[in-house]
Amino acid sequence: MAIGKLPDGDIEDDDGAIFADINITPLTDLFLVMLIIFMVTASVAVEKATKEKKQVETQAENQKRAGLKVNLPSGAAQEIDPTSSSLIVAISANGDMTVNDERVKEAQLDLVFRNAFARDKNTQVILKADTGVHHGRVVGVMERAKQVGLTRLAIATRGGK
Repeated sequence: MAIGKLPDGDIEDDDGAIFADINITPLTDLFLVMLIIFMVTASVAVEKATKEKKQVETQAENQKRAGLKVNLPSGAAQEIDPTSSSLIVAISANGDMTVNDERVKEAQLDLVFRNAFARDKNTQVILKADTGVHHGRVVGVMERAKQVGLTRLAIATRGGK
């Protein structure tokens, strides 16, 4: 805000008159900077939300494709080796079975194990059995894997105790 006397000129009636003028340039600059900051922040937030939505949709699509909902038991165990090849065998409570998200029948399991052993002798077999699956069924799958030569076996859990 600028305060001062009117400049000398032709006006003689306004002796000693004071004028007041507000300078809004700094205020305008501040609003423009804030506008740019909000625009950038909003675009980053939208991008992050879109990425999270895509991940959720992908997970839901994978579960639909697999067609099995497995309620894993909880437990604390060792981590598996993520660098070696793995076969993930999922057994649902109603007895359906998938290997790497593809439905297989019990009779096809030996063939799947033999093919995996032929590709890599160190293939891990990870069993994801629902809590309602009988212990004997899980042990049976593990024995079938051992008979073929797959000795690296793991049982998937939810984590925690």
